[in-house]
Amino acid sequence: MTPTPAPTPVWNPQRPGPMPYHRYRPFQERVRVPAAGRDWPAARLERAPLWAPVDLRDGNQALAEPMDTPRKRRFFDLLTGMGFKEIEVGYPSASRTDFDFVRHLATGGAVPDDVTPVVFTPARRDLIDRTFEAIEGLPRAVVHLYIATSPVWRDVVLGRDRAEVWRTVREAAEHMARRADRASCVRFQFSPETFNLTEPDFVLELCDGLTALWDASPDRPVTHNLPATVEIATPNVYADQIEYVHRNLSRRDSVILSVHPHNDRGTGVACAELAVLAGAQRVEGCLFGNGERTGNVDLVTLALNLYAQGVDPMLDFRDLDAVRETVEQCNRLPVHPRHPYAGDLVHTAFSGTHQDAIGKGLARHAERARELGVPEREAPWSVPYLPIDPADVGRSYEAVIRVNSQSGKGGAAYVLRTAHGVDLPERMRPDFSQVVQRATDDSGREMTTKELYALFRATYEAADGEVALDAWSVHPDEATGGHRFVCTLRTGERTGDYEGTGGGPVSAFVDALAGAGIAVEVLDFCERGGDEDTDAFAECRVGSVSCWGAGRDASALAASVRAVLSAVNRALR
Repeated sequence: MTPTPAPTPVWNPQRPGPMPYHRYRPFQERVRVPAAGRDWPAARLERAPLWAPVDLRDGNQALAEPMDTPRKRRFFDLLTGMGFKEIEVGYPSASRTDFDFVRHLATGGAVPDDVTPVVFTPARRDLIDRTFEAIEGLPRAVVHLYIATSPVWRDVVLGRDRAEVWRTVREAAEHMARRADRASCVRFQFSPETFNLTEPDFVLELCDGLTALWDASPDRPVTHNLPATVEIATPNVYADQIEYVHRNLSRRDSVILSVHPHNDRGTGVACAELAVLAGAQRVEGCLFGNGERTGNVDLVTLALNLYAQGVDPMLDFRDLDAVRETVEQCNRLPVHPRHPYAGDLVHTAFSGTHQDAIGKGLARHAERARELGVPEREAPWSVPYLPIDPADVGRSYEAVIRVNSQSGKGGAAYVLRTAHGVDLPERMRPDFSQVVQRATDDSGREMTTKELYALFRATYEAADGEVALDAWSVHPDEATGGHRFVCTLRTGERTGDYEGTGGGPVSAFVDALAGAGIAVEVLDFCERGGDEDTDAFAECRVGSVSCWGAGRDASALAASVRAVLSAVNRALR
């Protein structure tokens, strides 16, 4: 056994592992993060940033089957319909397909008046020319220039030093400015690719140089986009890097500071949120996080995180399932069932503890809405385990609680009530929960609402058994002011006519059963009236055995008799 390292506390049994972790360097050995004042931890997210979806370019480049023009157009229409106002539409110089799609937008009148397309280009004169050819005729556009800037990319990929990278960028930017003279509706964007691995002073040198070269102003700002091209550190490090640039950029009021986080460490959403706290005003990403490797940051999660904090995301997610369906069809990639907000299972509880809390929370929410005199959709939301109301994103409550072997009494009762209108008495719920658990343990699978209702009826509403009522009637008992129950009973092979009296029909029926030699004690009884039928529930003791029974009928009296008869027959089994 490998000895425990000295600093490890006695309660921690972990031992050194076999993986060659020594091959990798921590971020502080790869990039210098300036020690500047840190305001972002005290900041609050109070307004949505400018969203810039890159599904049609960056996301598309990550697909095994890149989108054709019809799929791209469907995706573009989805984005504009949701309320996105700045959309990266392609990389016109990279492929004929991308060029043709941008021309389709430019010539087809597909771009709403308040939407600005963004096109992507590397720092090469011929590719810049091709890009400007693609956007000719668009009423407005942003041309997005990029080049890799970090030491490892300069050395390994580009073979250029800092001065050569700056010269390349400057010459490309000058050519872009000349091309844009004939189309003043064009604005500019610059991305120092691999920003998070680049020396901070070099980032400022490049960004400030382009701000001046393009003569940015508050009414015609330049966008500087700072990508976490490959995540290398915890999100707070990225926030520190963003805040340093935010504090030190020249002509800050003429710059839109943008971020483009990837998700290599699984913290893309956190990086984006902290970057906005640190001064970023614009976020690039994809719906549901599609992108190279582990993807771009997920704009759906970011926006609905704001929504869950009471901040307007300035996007329309009222039919989130339709959004997901369109994205899945265009990308030909599934959205995971546990994906935040949008997955099939994210609003679903199987655990009995969760189900009980949700069921009680929904009931309390309805009660509070009545107290406030407002519809439930407008009442303040505070339901355990549900950060937002599923109805706000187009989900029904039917999928909130689902039943399997892990479910408790509250879950099965909730599904019966919401799906079939059967409101079980509190004392009956544990009994039905055990019935459900036995069935799901045997099958090993989830039980549908129809199967759950069928199991309930087969268990509690089956009046046939040892005792059968061939005929019965109830009459007022003038002598006692109660009721008289007259019936023909079959008990086993024997049939006879019996009569019982009692304060109510149920007690009179029990008295008639006693006349047939069946001693019954009613331990609990209740009725729930519906729009059409009445449900009755009875817990009866016969000898030493107690069982529940149920009955449903348009007549409350018939439902009550059926419930008692079912409970008696269950006990006699």
